[in-house]
Amino acid sequence: MTRMHNPPHPGEVLREYLGEITVTEAALQLGVNRVTLSRVVTGSSGISPDMAYRLGDAFGTSAELWAGMQMQYDLYQAGKMKRPKIRRMAAQFA
Repeated sequence: MTRMHNPPHPGEVLREYLGEITVTEAALQLGVNRVTLSRVVTGSSGISPDMAYRLGDAFGTSAELWAGMQMQYDLYQAGKMKRPKIRRMAAQFA
């Protein structure tokens, strides 16, 4: 999977998919709490695997689409963080 440069939070994409549908309406249709969905849409929470399946079913897409967007976003954010230098290890196979 190729990494995007500065991918959007999947909540931004979800906002586009929702169009004129309110978060309250969408939460009811998805069977989730309104606050939970609102946090995803505003970018303060990520898309869980369960939510990815629900969104895939609701919009005729795949869970992998939504989970993949979340992973791309998370990897990009993690890549910007400072980490200590890690010494390479040789894999030990039995």
